[in-house]
Amino acid sequence: MDWMTRVRTAEKTCLIQDGKKKVHYKFQDGEEMAEEYNIETNSLLRRAWKRGNDLSKKGHWEIEVGDPEPDPTSLDSVGLKEQANSPYIIKRVTKKALEWRIRNLPYPLEVYSVTAEPENKCITVRTSNKKYFKKIGIPELERANLLPEQKNIDISYKFGTLIITYTKPSEVIQMERAVLEEIKSVNTIQDGDLPCRTS
Repeated sequence: MDWMTRVRTAEKTCLIQDGKKKVHYKFQDGEEMAEEYNIETNSLLRRAWKRGNDLSKKGHWEIEVGDPEPDPTSLDSVGLKEQANSPYIIKRVTKKALEWRIRNLPYPLEVYSVTAEPENKCITVRTSNKKYFKKIGIPELERANLLPEQKNIDISYKFGTLIITYTKPSEVIQMERAVLEEIKSVNTIQDGDLPCRTS
């Protein structure tokens, strides 16, 4: 099933709360997605997923876009806390680009190599000193049946953060507009304490 069909056939609820439009999707396969949009700009601020079949992570939401939920008490599978200065990624979405900010990387810009890997449907970040390596998936491209292209990648570095900008292809921009139009058809309530009607 293609992405727009999934969005159209999902059970959707929508509310305005804290200056944001919050949309919850329940898909036919049991997966759930929650999105938050800036009311004035319609910019996507956050997208999170709850996968229906993963019993080991009951109640856990996987963040696709936006800041991760702060949880200083969380431990990994062997009971160790991740170091506060370990590199971590925050993804942002703008009108014309996808952006990943990898924080806590202390190396200068010339050390980094960011390459499109169409065969793996991702981009790869490497350092010439072999201190950091990461594959980053791009679900927005997969939903539009596109592969990553090197010409769309730009990188910069400041304040310990590598910034990767991927220019959105027109197909992704059109798909995002179609999703926003679909959201407009959902009955929206203003108060988060009231139940939402579903579409």
